[in-house]
Amino acid sequence: MEDYYYLNKVRAKTPLVHCITNIVVANFQANGLLALGASPVMADAVEEAPEIAAAANCTVLNIGTLSKETIEAMILAGKSANQHNIPVVLDPVGAGATQFRKATVFRILEEVNVSLIRCNAGELATIAGVEWRARGVDAGEGDVDLPTLARETARRFHCIVAVTGETDVVSDGKRVKEIAGGHPLMSKITGSGCLLSAVVGAYLAVSVGENFAATYEALAFYKKAGEKAAQKSQQPGHFAVHFLDELYGDM
Repeated sequence: MEDYYYLNKVRAKTPLVHCITNIVVANFQANGLLALGASPVMADAVEEAPEIAAAANCTVLNIGTLSKETIEAMILAGKSANQHNIPVVLDPVGAGATQFRKATVFRILEEVNVSLIRCNAGELATIAGVEWRARGVDAGEGDVDLPTLARETARRFHCIVAVTGETDVVSDGKRVKEIAGGHPLMSKITGSGCLLSAVVGAYLAVSVGENFAATYEALAFYKKAGEKAAQKSQQPGHFAVHFLDELYGDM
């Protein structure tokens, strides 16, 4: 087994990860967290979101399927997490697809102190105000210097930025690292990026302020799991099952 320091801490501590997520990925996200060794709680009701966030070890805000009620729950949960010094992860799914999504992302970033933005290149471009050809919730197309843009955005919002794709980029506003690897099949299963946001959240829950190192390890571990799952199946359905198994197993 490779030396996955933070993964071992996740499995030892079983952090509670509060997810306000989208209806497409909730089950996959919860199963992935369980396989990893964390404990998921999927709670998006306005009436309980702040209380759950206060009890959790991390809160993950995913804007994949928005409603006015969900947005309010996200803001309340995020503020509650901030009050209790609990990390908050923002997954700005399809941030450039509509004005509604874009406005929601910026409202969250204005009202909540986010620890990490986990996004694809198109979502990062939207947040950074760079021209990009959005395509729904997919990454879309454009030509930007991702390492520089990630560093600038991290500096602007005082957080970690993790941009995932064929090569992942992570920055804390000063340092920038890239992670190669993974497998194309990872983009053929719904929710692989959303689950990654929750996985990084579990890592941040046990990182004790070492957010940059924990994020880097989480991304590297995730890519390795994809590579190993692809060795067992080249079909998306079977790959998804093997991928969960790899999150559970020893590397």
